[in-house]
Amino acid sequence: MDTFTRMQALIQVVEAGGFSAAARKAGKSKALLSKYVRDLEDELGVRLLNRTTRQLSMTEVGQAYHREAVEILQRLEELAASVSDSHGEPRGHLRVSGPRSLGDADLGRAVTEFLVTHPDITIDLRLDDRFVDLVEEGFDVAIRVSEPLDSSLIARRLSTFRVVCCASPDWIARHGRPAVPTDLAGLPAIVDTNARNWSHWPFLVDNERVVVAVTARMNANSPLVTAVAAEAGLGVARIPWFAVRRAVEEGRLELLLEAYEPKTLAINAVYPHRRHLSGKVRAFVDFLVAWFERRRKIDPTT
Repeated sequence: MDTFTRMQALIQVVEAGGFSAAARKAGKSKALLSKYVRDLEDELGVRLLNRTTRQLSMTEVGQAYHREAVEILQRLEELAASVSDSHGEPRGHLRVSGPRSLGDADLGRAVTEFLVTHPDITIDLRLDDRFVDLVEEGFDVAIRVSEPLDSSLIARRLSTFRVVCCASPDWIARHGRPAVPTDLAGLPAIVDTNARNWSHWPFLVDNERVVVAVTARMNANSPLVTAVAAEAGLGVARIPWFAVRRAVEEGRLELLLEAYEPKTLAINAVYPHRRHLSGKVRAFVDFLVAWFERRRKIDPTT
């Protein structure tokens, strides 16, 4: 029995929340897993787990060891996968993080098409507007609507992300069409709380960034719900273009303050620096780059 087997046993126990659950999931006996973890502790000369009859928890040193063990085993798996992928189709499981505002539309379609063309890959897509820690939380790839900030990550640009200000014709008839961004102050607004500083809307005035604080009639953490509320005439809204394009084309919403619209944001696929990039990650990111490029050629306004 080697150290890696013991490390795997520790990870299985921690992730399952106990020896019994880990034994059932791994198809091994509880006594065997307990022996592996105990042998690992003896080898290291430290206690990794606190055990009681009702509860199991990691010690401080156990938490640090578990974190490093997960990364070591993941790198070994990636190395093996990179060798295997050079002789066949990429395979395996991908954990992907993306923003809810993008995932409900373009990202969801792209992931679906990728899975159709790569039958040996499975994906766990988690939509959340916070910036996840890829290494700590075990994600392979994250899609982010921003410029890359973390130098420990590799970023590949996929597309741009346009956010527009709009309102229904009925709302404009009642409140008037804002001529400059500061006209929005005091007017009822529908606020998408997925955006950073969501109640402070940025604009460009004479190439200078101007921020206007708006008064929310309604807050929602969904651009699609925000668009529905704007169509109902509840307020002016600032929404990703993909969520309102059809409504604008059909006349249910009208764009406002286009001359002051801020610069588009970048959509990037980011993943950790790794010496051996797994075939599944490479295939997925390459697919996204090509998918967004095809979409841009079909419709340059997106």
